[in-house]
Amino acid sequence: MDAVLIDGRRIAGDLRRRVAGELESARGSGAAPGLATILVGRDYAAEAYERRLRRHAEALGCTFGAERLPADAHLADVLATVGKLNADPRVTGILVLRPLPPQVPEVALYRILDPAKDIEAVHPDNAGLMAQGVPRFVPSTPASCFHLLDRYAQSRGQEPAGYLAGKTVVIVGRSHNVGKPAVWLALDRGATVISCDEHTSRANLLAHFTRQADVLIVAAGVPRLITSDHVRDGVVVVDVGINPVTDPATGETHMVGDVDTAGVAVKAEAVTPVPGGIGPITDVWLVRNAVIAAIAQHTDLPVTPWPAVTA
Repeated sequence: MDAVLIDGRRIAGDLRRRVAGELESARGSGAAPGLATILVGRDYAAEAYERRLRRHAEALGCTFGAERLPADAHLADVLATVGKLNADPRVTGILVLRPLPPQVPEVALYRILDPAKDIEAVHPDNAGLMAQGVPRFVPSTPASCFHLLDRYAQSRGQEPAGYLAGKTVVIVGRSHNVGKPAVWLALDRGATVISCDEHTSRANLLAHFTRQADVLIVAAGVPRLITSDHVRDGVVVVDVGINPVTDPATGETHMVGDVDTAGVAVKAEAVTPVPGGIGPITDVWLVRNAVIAAIAQHTDLPVTPWPAVTA
């Protein structure tokens, strides 16, 4: 079958208009959202993401700041940078960009983030709330995956609340800010969930599990990992991967996903492209989380991080 290519840019545009309204309400109540990123070292994909976030934040009227440290920065210096942003009242949301160099363990940074500014829900307090189904924040990428699935269900004439109930959702990748929260969100929606990672692949069982998926979410960080051999007919595939690949003939670098879109589209009911799928939604959702944090920190307005904003 010819798969539907789900237009993430259109969904992001609808979400952007909703976030603009939330931002206006926040400002009217005295809150001023501010987003800050921390990048240690140089990474093509992380730097591209930082630039996109700046563009989206500033377009929506949310202040943006970027902290950059060298790849050989001492852990103490990175922790001090986090502490500075924790104490800055102009910053309502903090994002630690990955990858981090080996001398800077992720968990060490996550533990000292101010939970009220930890908009990716990686602090132990926020991760625990997320696992219990009462999140302070829903991390931007898994939130975007399920927001996209909500919108896709609506386009098929189905109610988002029941779309995943009883379906098998397979999630490839177990990162703290994507794979694990995606498992919790899928469980909350009544899905049967299978979680796979590099150990599954090393055991030669990845295709065994991914072929069971009604919905397949791939966040492995491996270019074109999932091929047509990994999926069954009628699957809905959400590709989270953003991998820089250099064309040997031209030397130009472009982004590809974790899914071989052309091959998988022959079997799938629907698939998200890269670029133009989950990425644009994630950019807007992250700004939304900074807005939600500002509202919670500076106003008495009610805050609803989840369920997702739907049409």
